[in-house]
Amino acid sequence: MRRRDWSLRLQCACTGLVALGAAYASYRHGREFALRYGADATTAAIWPLIVDGLLTSATVELWKSGAGSRWKAWSAFGFGIVLSLCANIASAPELTVFAVAVAACPPLALLLAVELLNHSLKRRRAEILTETSDETTETDPVVRLADGSDTEAIREPTAEEQMWAYFQIQRARGRWPSGAELDRVAGTNNYGRKLLRRWKEEGRAENDCAPTIQNHSNV
Repeated sequence: MRRRDWSLRLQCACTGLVALGAAYASYRHGREFALRYGADATTAAIWPLIVDGLLTSATVELWKSGAGSRWKAWSAFGFGIVLSLCANIASAPELTVFAVAVAACPPLALLLAVELLNHSLKRRRAEILTETSDETTETDPVVRLADGSDTEAIREPTAEEQMWAYFQIQRARGRWPSGAELDRVAGTNNYGRKLLRRWKEEGRAENDCAPTIQNHSNV
């Protein structure tokens, strides 16, 4: 894992170098491009900063954004690359293949470097999520039940189970709890009365608690 971390850091450093070189070349070519096509000196000095600022903002958003908002980041990044590409190609001294290749190299190199780094970061995030999931699975406590079966968690008793346990305790004491009492035990509303009715209809209350009452009456 350490080797992968170092390779990712090296890729980040190389992408940073490409970005710095592209920013320098794009600033010079963008300033000349703006001056050539009608901008004054102040506007020409600001114009490349606008383009590079858009590229930087879009690059950061691509690195941290989720799948749902990536198209916006790619749209901004593509627009900035097109502007930078136009400015760099227009600054070529002559429209030959090699002159255009040299002029177009900075923005294209930045585009490819950002895309490669973006893929590496996505792959790294996926590996971290996988490792975290595996560690969670390995460290989860396993509870062994009385019958020998294993389970990863103890189920919380339902409202009816809590009410039934309370009902049995109160019947053992010679009391018949009300539906409101059962609701207070389980934190429900008007559920206790329904359960009492159902238990009476099913015969659970009398049958299950009769031996307990008889034992207590003998004592």
